Amino acid sequence: MRPPGTRFSARPLWAAALACVLLMGATGCAEGVPAKPAASAAAPGYVSDYVAPEATALAPLRGTTVAIGSLGNASIAAKIDNHPDARPQVGLERSDIVFEELVEGGMTRYVAVWQSDIPELLGPVRSIRPMDPDILSPFGGIVAYSGGQERFVDLMRRAPVYNAIHGQADTADTFFRSEAKAAPHNVLVRAQEVLASHPGIAAPAQQFAFALDAAGSTAAKDGTPTAVVNYRFSPMTAGSWAWDAPRSAFLRSQGTTQDLDAAGMQLSAANLIVLRVPVTTTADIPKTEMIGSGEAWVSTGGATVHANWSKHSATAPIRLIDDNGVVVRLGPGNSWIELIPTTGSVDFAAPPAG
Repeated sequence: MRPPGTRFSARPLWAAALACVLLMGATGCAEGVPAKPAASAAAPGYVSDYVAPEATALAPLRGTTVAIGSLGNASIAAKIDNHPDARPQVGLERSDIVFEELVEGGMTRYVAVWQSDIPELLGPVRSIRPMDPDILSPFGGIVAYSGGQERFVDLMRRAPVYNAIHGQADTADTFFRSEAKAAPHNVLVRAQEVLASHPGIAAPAQQFAFALDAAGSTAAKDGTPTAVVNYRFSPMTAGSWAWDAPRSAFLRSQGTTQDLDAAGMQLSAANLIVLRVPVTTTADIPKTEMIGSGEAWVSTGGATVHANWSKHSATAPIRLIDDNGVVVRLGPGNSWIELIPTTGSVDFAAPPAG
């Protein structure tokens, strides 16, 4: 019942609301009908500045981290002279791996391998020896040398390695005699040019297991602190490696003299590997017997772990197993491998107490 005098409106509520909107616009309705909110400006789109890291791989001979595809080149190895008249050698400090081996007269020579850092020049190169095919076959790639006895050259030519030999037609422009030293200690190799002339040769396989850093290597984690490693090949040849913490490397001496590169820096190794090896002699030529097994020591990060080495065939890499039966992990960086005859010696000096 409406109070007397009240007028009745039949206008529907929706019509009232519509009238309110038409009359009052965006200011809202006093009768409780909300106004339509104004459209807000579109927020700008978020743009991230994140850049995905480059995919990485391990350098096969050093274990350092490199961009994928950046080290697709072959390795180049060389038989490097270690006569006093050949020192300092050219490019030796940039090698990935160096093997030191016994030769005639109780002296030593090197088999050095480069892949991650190829110098413009390397040398001086000398003649091949009977153990070199077994040392170099696992790397493939190229070997540079100055020649040698026909029987040893034939062995090297049968290995799965391209032979670049001084005095051959294919090396006429890439091998030369330097005037800086007297013959026979002066044959140098234009290493980058040699590699560029053989682009189809594959990169080497990884030779050793590596930790991510020196602290994670087997020697640093499980080994004995080591200040100096003394080695002796023969009565003629001996030397030492001393741990240098500022350089995070073992520094090399021959005899009692620091072994220096051409820039006057002492040669160094992130990893020092000592293998005790049998040596046989035929017609006064020593041969390090690389197919077999024996005792080994691996020094990295200022410490040394005892191990055993084995190599089952010419093309197989050297395998290093610690006394727990676990594969030895090297630290990232270059390696020197001392092939010490069983008639030679090696000893390890601890750091001074305190």
